[in-house]
Amino acid sequence: MGRLLLLGLALVLGFAAPAAADYPDKPVRLIVPFIAGSTPDTAARRIAQRLTVDLGQQVIVENRPGAAGNIGAEVAARAPADGYTLMLIASSHTINPALYSGLKYDIVKDFAPICLLQRGMNLMVVPPALPVKTAQEFIALAKKEPGKLYYASGGNGSPAHLAAEAFRLAAGIDYTHVPYKGAPEIVRALLADQVQAGFPTFDAAYGQAKQGLLRPLAVTGEKRSKVLPDVPTMLEVFGPQKGFVLDGWLGLAAPAGTPVEAIDRIAAAMKKASEDPAFRDGLEGIGNEAVFLGPRAFADMLPGDVRKWDALVKAIGAKLD
Repeated sequence: MGRLLLLGLALVLGFAAPAAADYPDKPVRLIVPFIAGSTPDTAARRIAQRLTVDLGQQVIVENRPGAAGNIGAEVAARAPADGYTLMLIASSHTINPALYSGLKYDIVKDFAPICLLQRGMNLMVVPPALPVKTAQEFIALAKKEPGKLYYASGGNGSPAHLAAEAFRLAAGIDYTHVPYKGAPEIVRALLADQVQAGFPTFDAAYGQAKQGLLRPLAVTGEKRSKVLPDVPTMLEVFGPQKGFVLDGWLGLAAPAGTPVEAIDRIAAAMKKASEDPAFRDGLEGIGNEAVFLGPRAFADMLPGDVRKWDALVKAIGAKLD
């Protein structure tokens, strides 16, 4: 009788989690909480192609866009924790808890981080006609004319809005928010001299900055950009006491409770991919940097990111519902 019970228990446990040697033995779903053709989607498809080769099973991208990534995250959080559902997790998922009340998932508790794969940054740019050449000169002008300078953002709560407000708080200035629909609109408003500053994603403004159509003043990343090495970071502008780092990032996660064997198998495949120059080049693009953080380091990072964005959102009073 005891043997039968033990055999039954072994069978149940065997069906509950994939064995390390057998995983995966069927296709894997990668939920992308953003629209097809977007920058995160492009990265996800590169990741899926690489995982398909390394895992020996097809990794199928499934776009579930909406509500700044919340819809796809809700779907992924409710999926079986068996290693066959993954999610492309983004920095927006650590911003959303501060912006949206009543979320149906907890980005820290409901997910098992697998790896961080890409970092990006925002770029502070101004029109060339504005009589400033540095962030410090912009601050001086804004203090001289409080409330008379305008900055464009991608809308309330967008990364460009939060970066601009972090700059306002650090600089102690007063300028006026003009919301647009996204980074391309921010750039167009700057080119038309409709606003005096903007903090779009790096790739959206790099071309114009390189051509001299816009003047770059600072980046929000932890270190300077490889392609605009003369542009200082916000840490350099304000110093370590007031300076800030606001970076965008992409990685992989799975529903909480996913077997560690599956998590480690995918992380190992992605670590191997991150050491391949062709894969790294495909993820980097303009203003993005291919990186790798494994499951433990990524899990340690997430709560701090949530706290950082929560503090900023509370300081500026942003809310989307």
